[in-house]
Amino acid sequence: MSRSARAAALPAAALLLLTAATATGCTGAGRPAADAATAQAPSSGPGAAPTPFSTQKLDWKKCPAPSRAEDSNAAGRPPGNDWECATLRAPLDYAHPDKDTIGIAMIRARATDQAHRIGSLVFNFGGPGGSGVTTLPAFADDYSTLRTRYDLVSFDPRGVGRSNGITCLSDKELDAYYAADATPTTQDQEKELQDRIAAYADGCRKHSGKILPYVGTTNAARDMDLMRQVLGDAKLHYFGISYGTELGGVYAHLFPRNVGRAVLDAVVDPTSDPVQSALAQAGGFQLALGNYMTACVKTSDNCPTEQQITALLDRLEKKPIPGGEGRDLTQSLATGGIAQSLYSKDFWDYLTEGVEDAENGDGKILLALGDTMNGRGQDGKYSSLQASLNAVTCADFAQRYTVADVRKKTAEFRRTSPVFGDFMAWSLLQCTGWPAKGEWRTPDVSAKGAAPVLVVGNTGDPATPYEGAHKMAQELGQGVGVEMTYRGEGHGAYDSGNACVKSTVDAYLLEGTVPAPGKVCS
Repeated sequence: MSRSARAAALPAAALLLLTAATATGCTGAGRPAADAATAQAPSSGPGAAPTPFSTQKLDWKKCPAPSRAEDSNAAGRPPGNDWECATLRAPLDYAHPDKDTIGIAMIRARATDQAHRIGSLVFNFGGPGGSGVTTLPAFADDYSTLRTRYDLVSFDPRGVGRSNGITCLSDKELDAYYAADATPTTQDQEKELQDRIAAYADGCRKHSGKILPYVGTTNAARDMDLMRQVLGDAKLHYFGISYGTELGGVYAHLFPRNVGRAVLDAVVDPTSDPVQSALAQAGGFQLALGNYMTACVKTSDNCPTEQQITALLDRLEKKPIPGGEGRDLTQSLATGGIAQSLYSKDFWDYLTEGVEDAENGDGKILLALGDTMNGRGQDGKYSSLQASLNAVTCADFAQRYTVADVRKKTAEFRRTSPVFGDFMAWSLLQCTGWPAKGEWRTPDVSAKGAAPVLVVGNTGDPATPYEGAHKMAQELGQGVGVEMTYRGEGHGAYDSGNACVKSTVDAYLLEGTVPAPGKVCS
């Protein structure tokens, strides 16, 4: 495939990988006998959904085509006949369940071995902001073994995709927003950045202000417990990836007695505040970049060095280059594109070619990668991915940082990552001036009394650094968090192709076999 063709084809495949790590013939309103037998399974914990929400019946029907809010590269075709979709009604505000409601879009494929069906396995693929309704069918083959005994289920969390996906700016406005300088070096540039962030927050308030206070992780966890009840499961069996691990940890804290078999893969550190998290992520991407360079020189003679990449980014800040179709590759878009390429080893060839092309004045590949990071489709339309990410993050975390705060931290960020440090430091302003308050300083994931939760960390993970798995296991509590290590690359472990990881996770989910704490797969 030519480079121009590869650049054109990249976003659809890349967005799927980012979101993930990051599918029975008849449809209708009926539920399997195993569901009906436990339809009244009680809930417990703060904020549990009252009747009539917990006794509603889902109207499962043939799935519609993905919406643009869910998938910026939606091809207009629904999933295959194995899949069926429904809408769960939940309170918008669990403190006032008699008032407004919100619809939670769901998707499922029933277990292929109904005689040995365990229940439903609910997936969240991360973000926050990723659409489970589009991601699960796209990656269903990776979970085919699990489907033998589970109904595979996912959803668009509140504020995501078809579940009242957050809208902030128009597509044209978002093009300008993501292309603009995100690493100011003068007071005028700092003011411009502050003005853009304020305009973005104002757009979110105008278009989605009603639901902004209610899209946080706590409410998403309450939605999952409601989902558990309506699906007819006495326990929630769960597979969380990336941000989905934080959601799973919060669920375990709120509803420890309702935790079934749960896997947390590509684990978010629940003890980190936004500064610590951004620093760790900057370091994670820097580590992944180094790992890429080490591997690259063994197979190619045109591998970029760190100095070449930083010099390229410096040049793009002063003078963007053509990216095709009348758009330019700017420093901000290139930085996002480079980060995107580090989510999976499958992208490393794109990074090699993208940097080489950019040095020769062609920004198509890096621009395509940057668009994928921002949820932009080939037709110029954006999904709710980044807007939802912002909204959930700002509903969760109470911290609001100033320019002075960022200035104090910039040197530390640069030491952590010469390539990504400035970009990550200035991203701390994302919730400044946000029209809704945040809930916590860090999430509480302590889950005394919960069943064992398998926590899988990847030593080369750029987005959720390896140390987060150990912290999550500790915070879940003794006898609950069971830590496992994968010595590999990329974001996540289960979909890496490593046989040891897959067999261990499958044995846990399908047979209930809990591995010894500290197990290592290479």
